[in-house]
Amino acid sequence: MEGIKHRIVKVNGINMHVAEKGQGPVVLFLHGFPELWYSWRHQIQYISSQGYHAVAPDLRGYGDTEAPSSISSYTCFDIVGDIIALIDSLGVEQVFLVAHDWGAIIGWYLCLFRPDRVKAYVCLSVPYLRRNPKVKTVDSMRAMYGDNYYVCRFQEPGEMEAQMAEVGTEYVLKNIFTNRRPGPPIFPTGKYGTGFNPDMTDSLPSWLTQEDFAYFVAKFKKTSFTGGLNYYRNFNRNWELLAPWDGVKIKVPVIYITGDLDSVYTSLGFEEYVQGGNFKKDVPNLEKVILQKGVAHFNNEEAYDEVNNYIYNFIKKF
Repeated sequence: MEGIKHRIVKVNGINMHVAEKGQGPVVLFLHGFPELWYSWRHQIQYISSQGYHAVAPDLRGYGDTEAPSSISSYTCFDIVGDIIALIDSLGVEQVFLVAHDWGAIIGWYLCLFRPDRVKAYVCLSVPYLRRNPKVKTVDSMRAMYGDNYYVCRFQEPGEMEAQMAEVGTEYVLKNIFTNRRPGPPIFPTGKYGTGFNPDMTDSLPSWLTQEDFAYFVAKFKKTSFTGGLNYYRNFNRNWELLAPWDGVKIKVPVIYITGDLDSVYTSLGFEEYVQGGNFKKDVPNLEKVILQKGVAHFNNEEAYDEVNNYIYNFIKKF
């Protein structure tokens, strides 16, 4: 991680840890669950070497950023508020945005609420979540996949934390990082068990070294998973808060990159949504959809060279 600088920035009432490298136009990287700024280690090194200022925070509730105790402190407004304050602290009007998983969801909120602050958006894994005005988000997921769908199982405060603590931080992270099963993650009844990956082995995926894995384990042992789980616990609240933006189009220029084994892309009708044309209707400036063959959920790490090139070739046009 040579040359990466770390600092704490005061944003929106909390202290946020930021990793950064390079000078030039800002490229802002937003991580997902259960991840950290470290998930962007390959992108930070490459993008900074191309004449950009790469900035990757630990999001609210993660790593070395503060984790407010209240579930209600993790709504889309709170998290986008953090990001806007971070952009302001960098002294720029606009950023290039690159985001994955929950970071991608936050990225869509940012493009929805403050498109004036985003030059272009490289979205990984999670496409735009079109709001159904008749059904709340978690209720819709439960109707589709039942109570043991992972998002539904994450809803009860403390319950999933206790189950994860029972198997241990290292087990939980390895179980998630090794998952290559397309389709919705359905948990065993009444326990975390094999959670995301019933086919879990002892070996780490090829894209994750023991040193990398140890970094994630150490940080989540310190913080627990509660901060990240609280994002899921606000899905229905966010649905309520988003009512004024119902039907609004995302006007920011976008490319979307996902793996064909990604459990998000292959669930919830997203594949049909992306390939069938409705994604383009909601995001009229969607320039390209890139489907990576044989790549699973963590494509920014598993296929980082390819992802780096897609990011650079897109943002250099602006």
